[in-house]
Amino acid sequence: MSTLAGLEGTELLDGVRRWLAESGAEPTPARVAQALREQGRVLGDAEVLGAAAQLRSELVGSGPLEPLLGDPSVTDVLVSAPDRVWVDRGGGLELTSVRFPDAAAVRRLAQRLAAVAGRRLDDARPWADARLPDGTRLHAVLPPVAVGCACLSLRVVRPRAFTLGELVAAGTVPPGGDRVLRALLDARLSFLVSGGTGSGKTTLLSALLGLVGPDERIVLAEDSAELRPDHPHVVRLETRPANQEGAGLVTLEDLVRQALRMRPDRLVVGEVRGPEVVHLLAALNTGHEGGCGTVHANAAADVPARLEALGTAAGLDRAALHSQVAAALSVVLHLVRDRAGGRRIAEVHVLERDPSGLVRTVPALRWGAEAFVRERGWVRLRGLLRGQGSEGGPDEVAVKGAES
Repeated sequence: MSTLAGLEGTELLDGVRRWLAESGAEPTPARVAQALREQGRVLGDAEVLGAAAQLRSELVGSGPLEPLLGDPSVTDVLVSAPDRVWVDRGGGLELTSVRFPDAAAVRRLAQRLAAVAGRRLDDARPWADARLPDGTRLHAVLPPVAVGCACLSLRVVRPRAFTLGELVAAGTVPPGGDRVLRALLDARLSFLVSGGTGSGKTTLLSALLGLVGPDERIVLAEDSAELRPDHPHVVRLETRPANQEGAGLVTLEDLVRQALRMRPDRLVVGEVRGPEVVHLLAALNTGHEGGCGTVHANAAADVPARLEALGTAAGLDRAALHSQVAAALSVVLHLVRDRAGGRRIAEVHVLERDPSGLVRTVPALRWGAEAFVRERGWVRLRGLLRGQGSEGGPDEVAVKGAES
C-alpha cells in the first residue's frame, strides 16, 4: 500500500491532521480524501488508503513502531532517539531502520501511549510506567530528564505463555530439567525466580504456573499485569497509581493483603520489590504452600541479602526477617542472560540457616548442556521433594552427578 513520503508528504499529512483535529473527524479513508481535497490535492485510491493507514497508526496505534510490536519474534522495542529504534528478538539488541521525523514525534507518541494507559506524562510528571490495553508494558521518560529526546521502552507480552517443553527446546531449561521443575510444583514448595532485567523471570514463572493443577486457585498480585499462565482458574490483581489529586493509590502491599482474603491455593507476587515482602513471607508461613514470585538479584546467593534489604526498609528487623525467610521459602531458581542474548536457568539453590541463624542459599543444581549437574545441596533438595511426596519421585529426575 502506498504512503505519502518526503517533505511534501509530511506537509500534506500535517495539513490532514489539522483538518481532522478541527473537524473532530475519524481518520477514515473518506475523511482523509476530503481533507486532501480541502488542500487542493487529488490523490489516487492507493495514496489515500496509505495516508489513512499512516494517520490511523499515529493517532490510535503505535505509529512507526506498529510493525515492530506486531512481529511475534520481538520481545522489546526501545526508542532512544528519532533515528535510534532498537528491538530484541531474543538474541540481543538490534538497530532497526525505523525512523521518526523528529524528537517531537517521539514525544507525541510517548504522551499518547501514556494517555491510552491512563497515565499522566508531561513536564510536571516526566515519566510513566504503565500497561497498554493489549498488555504491552510501557515505560517513557521525557526531556529534560531524558537528555535530547523522549525515551520509550516497550516490553511485549506474548498472547499465551510458553510451555515448559518450549522452554526446554529454546535452551532456557536443560534437557530433563523440566522434570525437576514439575516435581517442585507437585511438592508445593515455595520458591522465588531470581535474575536480572530481561533474563526471563516472568516467562519462566508463567510457564510453571501453567503446570499447577486445574483444581487449584491462583491469585496473582502484580505491579503491572504481565504473568499470563495457561490455567483455568487465575485471579489477576494489579496496582494503580494515585490520580492527579493524589487519591486512589493501590500498592502491591495492598494487593497482597487482599489476595490473602481471596482463598488462594497459590499466592503469586509478580515481582517482590518493596514492603509487600513482609506480607508475602507472613502468608507463606501461615499455610499458603506453593507460593512464589520473582525478585531482582545478581545471583541466587544474593537473594537472602536482597530480601533482607526489602524487609528492613519495611520495618522488619534482621533476625525476624531471616526467621521468616527460613520458614517460608525453600528454593531459588536463578536465570541469567548470556552475551548472545540466550536465557537459561543457571542454578537452583535451596535455603538453609547458618549457625548464626541467618539464611543462606546452597547450590543444589547448576546448568549443564545435557542435564542439570548436581551440587552439594542436591541431597537436601531431593529430600524436600521426597518428603513432600512429589509425583514421580526425585530419584527419577534426570540430573548428572557433581563434577570434580
